[in-house]
Amino acid sequence: MEKVLIIAEAGVNHNGDFEKAKELIKVAADSGADFVKFQTFKAEKLVSKSAKKAQYQELNLKDADNSQFSMLKKLEIPEEWYLNLINYSKSLSIKFLSTGFDEESIDFLETFEPELYKLPSGEITNKLLIQHIAQKGKPIILSTGMAYMKEIEDAINVIENEGLDRSYITVLHCNTEYPTPMEDVNLKAMLHIERELGVKIGYSDHTLGIEVPIAAVALGARVIEKHFTLDKSLPGPDHKASLEPIELKNMVSAIRNIELAIFGSGIKEPSESEIKNKILGRKSLYASKEIEVGEFIKKEDIIALRPGDGISPMDYEKVVGKKTKERFSKFEKITLDKII
Repeated sequence: MEKVLIIAEAGVNHNGDFEKAKELIKVAADSGADFVKFQTFKAEKLVSKSAKKAQYQELNLKDADNSQFSMLKKLEIPEEWYLNLINYSKSLSIKFLSTGFDEESIDFLETFEPELYKLPSGEITNKLLIQHIAQKGKPIILSTGMAYMKEIEDAINVIENEGLDRSYITVLHCNTEYPTPMEDVNLKAMLHIERELGVKIGYSDHTLGIEVPIAAVALGARVIEKHFTLDKSLPGPDHKASLEPIELKNMVSAIRNIELAIFGSGIKEPSESEIKNKILGRKSLYASKEIEVGEFIKKEDIIALRPGDGISPMDYEKVVGKKTKERFSKFEKITLDKII
């Protein structure tokens, strides 16, 4: 079984600071995640200057400027950072990934030969961008926050019409409220996507804590994406709904344990590690009292006791009604050589 792909989403939590971006890469690498992911965009190609902040962005930033454009402008990653960040990621043995929000950004990212592309939830109805990404011929991870099944199916059809097979697509169930209330997670929708669309599935999480992505893995998610930060108290739109370094590390560790736990044949049989406990943990038939020579053994004359290296209690009928050839003392193991 392929291991779960874990994407540590740094997003815009670098706050426009190159050193913070490097710190985020280090944290992601230390956690054991497979990818560290940022966001590549030009504010002018992402939002109009009249666009307002989302409610969670207003609450988290608490400033007088309600412009989404001015907020995002400060969070663009300068092009000259990329090569340094990619090389730094390589030096720490973690893969670098960035979500492109427009065709120009995708073309820029393509110069670094990424192994896959991530389409964010807000772009699932952006046919132009979906086509542009699909034409790169690489695996696509598709996030589905705010989407209906028909919209997901339409996006997949666009990808397939560009010649990319459905096997290249992983669809992430997602809710784009930051943080997502537990009652709105609807994790079973991930399984519905798998059944109805025949694609690999995963989960992009915006809840507080780590339990939901862990549950998603137990249900069959093959990709997990989770925002993280250096410090939840930092200013910025996404910090408060992100994991701090120790939480990210704990999430990755838990997911790796869950992977091991669900790996196997699916057949119920003793594992290698527990075979040695079989005799110690099970019982054999013993005499519950003294049984003299020539007595017929009655049901009340026997008791099941550990260890299980003798006659199994499942076979007690083979003993009851038999005549003893030798005397049994109280709590002596019953053996077939001493009965007729």
